[in-house]
Amino acid sequence: MLNTSERDATINPAPAVRLPRLFLRPDRSGAVLLDGGWWPRSADPAAELPGLILALDERHGRITTVMVGTAGWDASRPRRLRVDGPSGSRVVRLGWFATMPAGLLTAISASDERTDLVTIPPQTSEQDAWAAMEQAAQSGNREHAPAILAAISAAASPAVVAATGQGS
Repeated sequence: MLNTSERDATINPAPAVRLPRLFLRPDRSGAVLLDGGWWPRSADPAAELPGLILALDERHGRITTVMVGTAGWDASRPRRLRVDGPSGSRVVRLGWFATMPAGLLTAISASDERTDLVTIPPQTSEQDAWAAMEQAAQSGNREHAPAILAAISAAASPAVVAATGQGS
């Protein structure tokens, strides 16, 4: 468990920021449940969040706060994250909440615009991950993040049963 000073320290991620695997809805018209999906490569927030934040900056304006559910992430839960981008370095506030719905990430921009994304678990197959992100980005999507994640799990279950020879 992290003590208060470790948890409140600003994390400086590695200098190489990878392009995020991100699928956003093409337009921003109308009210929707989700704005798209994101498929991180690992459960390390310091490695994964900077690329996502920079990508969202380009589309939604400068991101100042990211709120994330605690499930699915490693134990390091920094409160602040240094992000180095084209317009310089800044610190983004991170909020970790056990009560957030599974798989939901919310980013808030400096102009108070909100972006809600389903976060696909890193170990998800490529086909299932892209299908889930595409579903989340559709204008007519009526599924919340937990339902999309449940559908991924259900789709993967028959393959596991077939591979292990278990089942009926």
